[in-house]
Amino acid sequence: MKNSNSRLFSGSGEAISLQNLQKGWGGVRAVDGIDLEIDAGSFTVLLGPSGCGKSTTLRLIAGLDEVDGGRILIGGKDVTDQAASSRNLSMVFQSYALFPHLSVAENIIFGLKVRRVERAECEQRLQMTADLLGLSNFLDRRPSQLSGGQQQRVALGRAIISERPICLMDEPLSNLDAKLRHDMRVELRELQTKLGFTMVYVTHDQIEAISMADKVVLLNQGKIEQAATAQEIYERPASIFSAKFMGTPPMNIMSAAELLHAAPDAPLPPASTEALIGIRPESIRLEEGGVKAKIRNIEYLGADTLIDCRIGDAPCLVRISGDLPPMGDQLSLTWPVEKLHLFNAVSGTRIDTSLEKEWAAETADAK
Repeated sequence: MKNSNSRLFSGSGEAISLQNLQKGWGGVRAVDGIDLEIDAGSFTVLLGPSGCGKSTTLRLIAGLDEVDGGRILIGGKDVTDQAASSRNLSMVFQSYALFPHLSVAENIIFGLKVRRVERAECEQRLQMTADLLGLSNFLDRRPSQLSGGQQQRVALGRAIISERPICLMDEPLSNLDAKLRHDMRVELRELQTKLGFTMVYVTHDQIEAISMADKVVLLNQGKIEQAATAQEIYERPASIFSAKFMGTPPMNIMSAAELLHAAPDAPLPPASTEALIGIRPESIRLEEGGVKAKIRNIEYLGADTLIDCRIGDAPCLVRISGDLPPMGDQLSLTWPVEKLHLFNAVSGTRIDTSLEKEWAAETADAK
């Protein structure tokens, strides 16, 4: 992607406010009471597994679907009942949605022609957009003559050239191979920072979320599980769902009682015997005199090695540097107590260390 001395997008991004947003399909709540503030000029990622409501939420913001309840505010104005065409935003779809019979240039300026923008202005915007995206040498080609990454740039160019303050993207990189996805992640983040528009980006890929987002909104069954920076979700997951979804491989979740039964000397924080224990595979070390674990499988991945083992009956993944562990069917494991996470065994929600004694007392009272 090339630099441009001229600023194409002359405005600034607009804030988006979702207030108790609701949408159902056939009795199923696809979006179930979402409250979310998206800052102007920010890069916000809606993340979650298939069926969690992220694409539906995006379509509600775009005005492509009607809401069942709640409100949508853009730039402080209620647009809940406004048509998509009046919401002053652009959208990039997973399928690119390019016209195969039109050239790259014609695809990019299609929206401007529909809006009857003067030809001279169309040409000026086209050249600036093409320079920005590195498409200047491909303007006469058809989409079928482009690579996947180039086609994605054309779809992106059509959104940028409209000069809208908000850009919505629905899994735009899922059709690209791993190398192109990496390159496009870098370019998308750089582009959004340079132009300053508000980006709302849908993906199921946590790497995309971690590498690009100012804020990650993790969705689960139509509700917000956690909304924070990627680092905060990784380091302080609000629930077991957050803990297992963010991080590769996912966090180990083990019963403290079962762990202590199998390894009475296991390093655990106080007041945790009734909780579920979470420990990230990369926080576990191989160390003599630690907790004994039986090896089930070893995966050598080059820079890393994943060891699938069992502590008693509890499954545990260990992630170490690329060197293979000592031969044998057992390992000795340890971990820093401060790297452990506690979760309520019933609700699955996080237990803060400062609240451990209080939670233990509540559990005792409940019994």
